[in-house]
Amino acid sequence: MSTPAPMSVETFKQIRDFIYEKSGIFVPDNKKYFLENRLGRRVQDKGLKGYDDYAYMLKFGTDKAEISKLFDLVTTNETFFFREPQHFEVFGKDLMARIIQENTSSGRKDIKIWCAASSTGEEPYTIAIVLQEKPELVGFRKEIYASDISESVLTSARNAVYGSYAIRNIPEAYLKKYFTNTNNNYAVSPSIKSMVKFMKINLLDDKDTKAIRGADVIFCRNVLIYFDDKAKQKAVSLMYDALRPKGYLFVGTSESLHNITRALKPVVINKVVVYQKT
Repeated sequence: MSTPAPMSVETFKQIRDFIYEKSGIFVPDNKKYFLENRLGRRVQDKGLKGYDDYAYMLKFGTDKAEISKLFDLVTTNETFFFREPQHFEVFGKDLMARIIQENTSSGRKDIKIWCAASSTGEEPYTIAIVLQEKPELVGFRKEIYASDISESVLTSARNAVYGSYAIRNIPEAYLKKYFTNTNNNYAVSPSIKSMVKFMKINLLDDKDTKAIRGADVIFCRNVLIYFDDKAKQKAVSLMYDALRPKGYLFVGTSESLHNITRALKPVVINKVVVYQKT
């Protein structure tokens, strides 16, 4: 089947606006080629004449699975275990010490973490390993919720089998302890898998995000870069509601909430910026 004719500017804007409305992901004017590259094969697979037919199908069709497929195609899911390791240092040592002390003094014996854009699962499973390695958490109920907008990456995350690229930063001791290696396919151990609950959540959907309440820590790293300021403000506001008082939010090392919110206060711990609910 032949490659579809180039996308018209009008069709690009229709698809771009649809993506933004449904997900908050903003595709700038100079990224028309990006949508053409990502969606060309899909137009062919659906037997459509061109991108304008695809735009019509998105707007007026009833197939919600197609919207999920669209999100799969336009989101980048490049990730790996222990990405930005300094975050996990601060999380595992400094924040956990504070949270354990606070929770114990208030009579709580649980820790709740939300990975708000968990992709293929490397981040929440990294968090599970960090928590499992803390003997002071024995007797605590550990809840890790991991969410994404893409159904296909959630399926991959639940499968929990990874190649050598994804596991390259894992300390050797953890690799032996928490993974089974079969022909360079590394399967996460049942003890770690069982700690994580995966859910489909759109970060701009009030109803979706209400599923998470009372989180001690939220990880939302390298996601807000795809949103414009308006969408960032909404997503951060909904995550604020999901945090318990004095809870913490991690964003990516290259990201900042400056000019996005004043409700979360930046706290610097060992040169890592974490945002705390005031």
